[in-house]
Amino acid sequence: MKKLILVITILTSLFGFSQHGLDAEITEIESKVIEWRRYFHENPELSNREFKTAEKIAAHLKSLGLEVQTGVAHTGVVGILKGNHTGKVLALRADIDALPVTERVDIPFKSNIKTTFDGVKTGVMHACGHDTHIAILMGVAEILSKNKDKINGTIKFIFQPAEEGAPKGEEGGAELMVKEGVLENPKVDAIFGLHIGSGQPAGTLAYKSGGIMAAVNSFEINVTGKQTHGSRPWAGIDPIMASVKIIDGLQTLVSREMPLTQEAVVLSIGKITSGVRSNIIPESAQIIGTLRTLDYNMQAKIHKRMKEMVPAIANAYRAEATIDIDKGYPITYNNPSLTEQMLPSLKAAAGEHNVFNIKAITGAEDFSFFQEKIPGLYFFLGGMTPGTTEAFPHHTPDFYIDENGMLLGVKTFIQLSLDYLNN
Repeated sequence: MKKLILVITILTSLFGFSQHGLDAEITEIESKVIEWRRYFHENPELSNREFKTAEKIAAHLKSLGLEVQTGVAHTGVVGILKGNHTGKVLALRADIDALPVTERVDIPFKSNIKTTFDGVKTGVMHACGHDTHIAILMGVAEILSKNKDKINGTIKFIFQPAEEGAPKGEEGGAELMVKEGVLENPKVDAIFGLHIGSGQPAGTLAYKSGGIMAAVNSFEINVTGKQTHGSRPWAGIDPIMASVKIIDGLQTLVSREMPLTQEAVVLSIGKITSGVRSNIIPESAQIIGTLRTLDYNMQAKIHKRMKEMVPAIANAYRAEATIDIDKGYPITYNNPSLTEQMLPSLKAAAGEHNVFNIKAITGAEDFSFFQEKIPGLYFFLGGMTPGTTEAFPHHTPDFYIDENGMLLGVKTFIQLSLDYLNN
């Protein structure tokens, strides 16, 4: 009987007081959150170059009376909110960088920012929803800063730059933040993060215990042949032909050597560069691609086989080839105990029928660097207008988010934060 009473008490504390009496404040802040989101959408900045973005975030956090750190991992901002009561330390994270994408969506706050990225003229766009993440976390900080009496412990608001990857030759992102000690002073006990989705209905949350997003490795293959006239291929060594066979061979590693019923593996070629004109067989070729894995043993095996296969195939066509596989991002891994502990909070925020357990996806997230050090929970927030038949993918010019989905992000972060710190 005592155990039953204890269970009822815990469930009541988690479900019966959704938002901890803050519903009115959450509703009232929606217009601010939308206004902030539109500012960031109209003024996007690329990775490690989020200068104005960081200034606006820092000014807001300072206005709330938080202890604010700037210049973290180049352009990151951290706000520290101490509750009126002692307790654990929780971190909430939002990524703040945009992408080299030219926007096509016809909205009043459309981005018209232009830049040159890797020598290519392009637009700049929040084509992955990071603008909404910033605005949501700013709203959470404002509400919680006015309710310190409800907080047992400390909350770190981490506004992280360069989630999409630092420019060549630079460090950045979550990895650099961790390296610079963002999880210390005070030491963080757990971290929560979210990502809005253009293809997930607004008003819903999605989660998965364990690996929710893949580890990612970029790779570069350089093939060397022997240049010759296009009319006399036998006088040279064709690096393009060798490249074609290398690409074909790499795909067999996925289809013939990976236990795909265990976890998914994706290997995609994003770029192949070679030659200058039709009648010259060139001297060299370059192949660039990405690898996504959800199991570290499978990742190690395919890395080994790629390094064996690439030079061997090139050699079969009398060419030479080298392959370089970068460190990439680890698996985004939701701590199972923390996920189980916080699942009632997700349901309290969104309603039980609006929370879904999903399969792992092959996208990647550098939130995983935080999760390597401390328990973390990463979940997805719906951003698609209900009833929409076609949602444009992330990282595309037509990417679109329904702003009506953002308030649930505010609610969920608050629910998770207060439940974690106070229970």
